[in-house]
Amino acid sequence: MAREDTIYESVEEDESSRGEAEVRGSNWTTNEDRALKDKLLRKYSKYISSLKHEFSNKKKKGKLPKEARQVLLDWWNLHYRWPYPTEADKIALAESTGLDQKQINNWFINQRKRHWKPSENMQFAVMDSLCGPFLVNN
Repeated sequence: MAREDTIYESVEEDESSRGEAEVRGSNWTTNEDRALKDKLLRKYSKYISSLKHEFSNKKKKGKLPKEARQVLLDWWNLHYRWPYPTEADKIALAESTGLDQKQINNWFINQRKRHWKPSENMQFAVMDSLCGPFLVNN
């Protein structure tokens, strides 16, 4: 049994020392590593620059087309007191704007958070409809 313990100990020592060597060897400080890095940069610099150019030319996400925003804003203004479109409204808005329903949903969520302040009467009406049967007036 003692011999088996010795074998396992030597394997563990080998593994732990190898891990330390890997950590020390991963540093880009040697001349050999710098030379390899420079060689790779020279070889692939055209490809890297074309990728950078391609990424910079891609249309940035975040803004919906102006016409689509205007259609959504028109709907918003007509329904300002309760700006929660039905599923049928969302389908119609998606068809008229060319946006998908997820974009429509997100636009309304953001618009309500940023610009909608329900009136006090509206807040009480919503609370009454949610809690009405459970509240008892004395």
